[in-house]
Amino acid sequence: MKFAFTDEQDMFRDTVRDLFADLCPPEAVRASWDNEDGRVPGLWDALAEMGVLAVLAPEDAGGLGMDEVGLVRILEEAGYAGVPEPLMEHAAVAVPALAEAGSELIEAAIGGATRYSVALSGGGPNVLAAASVDALVAEDDGALVAVPADAFTVTGAESIDQSRRLARVELTGECADLGGADAALANDRAALGTAAQCIGVARRLLDATVEYVGERHQFGKPVGSYQAVKHHLANVRIGIEFSAPLVYRAAWSVAHPETHDPVTRGRDVSMAKSTASDAVDEACRAALQCHGAIGYTFEYDLQLWLKRGWALAATYGDARGHRDRVADALEI
Repeated sequence: MKFAFTDEQDMFRDTVRDLFADLCPPEAVRASWDNEDGRVPGLWDALAEMGVLAVLAPEDAGGLGMDEVGLVRILEEAGYAGVPEPLMEHAAVAVPALAEAGSELIEAAIGGATRYSVALSGGGPNVLAAASVDALVAEDDGALVAVPADAFTVTGAESIDQSRRLARVELTGECADLGGADAALANDRAALGTAAQCIGVARRLLDATVEYVGERHQFGKPVGSYQAVKHHLANVRIGIEFSAPLVYRAAWSVAHPETHDPVTRGRDVSMAKSTASDAVDEACRAALQCHGAIGYTFEYDLQLWLKRGWALAATYGDARGHRDRVADALEI
């Protein structure tokens, strides 16, 4: 088992990072709060052109034929950038489900023509971007189905993070059965992808806070020179460095079903999500503490990542729920 990322995976991650920096800066995330569909203009097409939507699609279907290990750090970068699009739901859950079912719908999905979100039992009642996507991959009586936009109704729901447009959905029309796609695996992929985004948000909060306390002076010297501030930030760094390898390990487990049965896979995913949720929660609290009153203000960008971090920490299971799942897998 080799955990080191390849040069190609590193290059792909770096390219996507540059794309997000160019097309999805903080002002674009802010704009998504108030625009009609909650999207970033041009970003989805750019992701499709770069092949990000096709990472988990097999080559014979026109995809890149990569696996979760190749996708997980791209989702980290999505968290770091605060991407409001349902990238994780589409690329990490919907596309592989369509591929496993041998669905002809996959071509439009990886090309970006059809934009998916997901409605899974592990995600609770609210669905991200349900009002603006073209279709859903939904869990219905334990099975996965593909649902076009005209076959479900949407009722809006509030979110602490206004760039995460949430809604409750009700299936009302004809769905395409995705036989061969595993609902439990889809839920694990969603939890893994959310954990990866948590790591990205935590890193963004740490970087922003380190920059701030280095520039902000009090009593004649930088705030960051005080030991109490250093301790807060060191704890955040420890949390990130502890949880990120568990996320990468879980990606390996999901990508290699031949050596990891569903119980082992679920254990690894839950270890990753529990620690990532803890890490991003610690990052949010420390960032707010170190910024002081300015961190509460709407005008300051910190609140974009505070809200995203706390939302993701609870999405697809909070830390406590996933620790319980680990305990069950270990029979303790």
